[in-house]
Amino acid sequence: MSIKVNQKAVTFAKQLIKDGKIKNDSGHWSQHNPDTAAENKFIDQHEMEEYAKWHLGVDTSMGEDTKGRYKFPYGDFKTVHRDGLLAAKEHAAQQGYHDIEKAADELEQALEKAANSK
Repeated sequence: MSIKVNQKAVTFAKQLIKDGKIKNDSGHWSQHNPDTAAENKFIDQHEMEEYAKWHLGVDTSMGEDTKGRYKFPYGDFKTVHRDGLLAAKEHAAQQGYHDIEKAADELEQALEKAANSK
């Protein structure tokens, strides 16, 4: 499979959670997931490498400077969203990307722990 865990994104998400930049939401990810305009604005203001950190999967068959390379978003470019992690975990499980599913699950548990310690 050409989609692999984006280890930089996992490390970045762990740091965000540690820093308290989380939303312990239980709504629908579609309500919080940045739309295409927000993604494009973020890319215009940052490097593609920054955009990549907000996605738990990397499709190595796609070009490095394309949005399509990055899969399984989990945040809104400011915070880690619980519902984003749940969506990433569910979609990864459905598509058979168990390493990404496991990473999303571990991040969700870390977010829950951080949220409950506040």
